[in-house]
Amino acid sequence: MPLDFTKHFVAVPTEFKLRNNTGCSWKVTVVLMNGRVTLDQGWATYAAVHHIKIGYMVTFKLLSPDTLKVIIFDEDGIEVVNKCGKHDEAFAAKE
Repeated sequence: MPLDFTKHFVAVPTEFKLRNNTGCSWKVTVVLMNGRVTLDQGWATYAAVHHIKIGYMVTFKLLSPDTLKVIIFDEDGIEVVNKCGKHDEAFAAKE
């Protein structure tokens, strides 16, 4: 994540809920790595379950201090809509 992103926080959370375009939520941990805020545990599984591929663009919008809206676009710039499938229970965010 860009360093400018951190200016929106007094302290960057250690966990975010990622909410997709169908309202499903997923939790990921956040770590500071090489001076950058990085999505960590849960992100690789999220990317696999939501079929994010090289060439796709992923946007993040801050909805609340601990929730990001994620919108995925394929290589043609078309929004990818993923229905809630079976999520790894370890990372499915509780509402």
